Amino acid sequence: MKRSNPLLEELKSVLPDIAANASKTEELRKVPAENIALLKKVGMHKAFLPKVYGGYEVSLPEFGDCVAALAGACASTAWAFSLLCTHNHQLALFSKQLQDELWANDPDALACSSIAPFGKSAETDGGVIFNGDMKWSSGCDHADWSIVGFLRDNKEGGKDYCFAVIPATDYTIDDDWHAMAMKGSGTKTLQIRDAFVPEHRIQKAKDMMEGKSAGFGLYPDSKLFYAPYRPYFASGFAAISLGIAERMLELYKEVTSNRVRAYTGAKVNAAIPAILRTGESTHQILAARAFLEKTWQQHAEYAEAHRYPDQHTLAHWRTNQAYAAKMCIEAVDRLFNAIGANNWLLDKEAQRLFRDSHMTGAHAYTDYDVCAQIIGREVMGLEPDPSLL
Repeated sequence: MKRSNPLLEELKSVLPDIAANASKTEELRKVPAENIALLKKVGMHKAFLPKVYGGYEVSLPEFGDCVAALAGACASTAWAFSLLCTHNHQLALFSKQLQDELWANDPDALACSSIAPFGKSAETDGGVIFNGDMKWSSGCDHADWSIVGFLRDNKEGGKDYCFAVIPATDYTIDDDWHAMAMKGSGTKTLQIRDAFVPEHRIQKAKDMMEGKSAGFGLYPDSKLFYAPYRPYFASGFAAISLGIAERMLELYKEVTSNRVRAYTGAKVNAAIPAILRTGESTHQILAARAFLEKTWQQHAEYAEAHRYPDQHTLAHWRTNQAYAAKMCIEAVDRLFNAIGANNWLLDKEAQRLFRDSHMTGAHAYTDYDVCAQIIGREVMGLEPDPSLL
């Protein structure tokens, strides 16, 4: 779908430089500082920043297009930076006091995250003392704050899944990201020891999904923040998968158009197998984009109408994204399997796209084995399985 997207037009101006840095990104095992500077220069980090702090508050369809385009240049950069961007949506649902701490003096400030509830907390006057080795924090080298998950005892004797926001001065980064895909995402571990987190930097996850958080209603004219945090937080994974697949299709056509069989000299691009693979992957990628665009548009319409999605809608939103990623991975595999042995060499773009593509389906949010069960239970009228959420 063609739509006006000024942010995407700005982004396109820096994509060649980011693509040129792709190998360096993998070597560093984190996004290079120059990539971050380029993306800040075009303002991508302001996509979900509240307008009161100078943000753009772009729609999710506009943002998804930007992430896909960035992933075609460098998926590791897209993975890390898209999360640094989407966290702003989540943070805008926290208290005004926290938002002022974050952005009043530095609207360019970014937050990484490790939201699985692995942190440990102890109650103290005015908040909690937080400890934990918080893994999977993509882009943490470039963050000023972090959003971390933990289970907090409640008055009913149970536990609430909560998020705490902690400044970078209160944790250290363990340089432990050694991976075969998304090598440059810098998805490292945050080591947090006895950090005091005041109450205004804590929110229940459930409240942030139901319009009950401290920041709900702060921006009555917004078309963005009357929405649960999770669909926005996770929006980048499938967009990255799409961007990788679209780039792989371009690359496959480029490589195949000049390729000849080593032993026979026959041109590959006119061979029936190459044509069939190109055709089917083209349709699959187009279908994935259409499916994602429809889903993103629903997100935007709900937020603009200040309408919160019900369980049925949320189940579709999540699993639609996972199925789109599944289609993209299949399309990439089909092309890579026939692109030629030369493209397995480590200096070739195709093998990086192949590796990174599979990572997009490995996140908890896009794990299709989980998502197929979620949507299957919903369609069959069964109660959600808490182990799958």
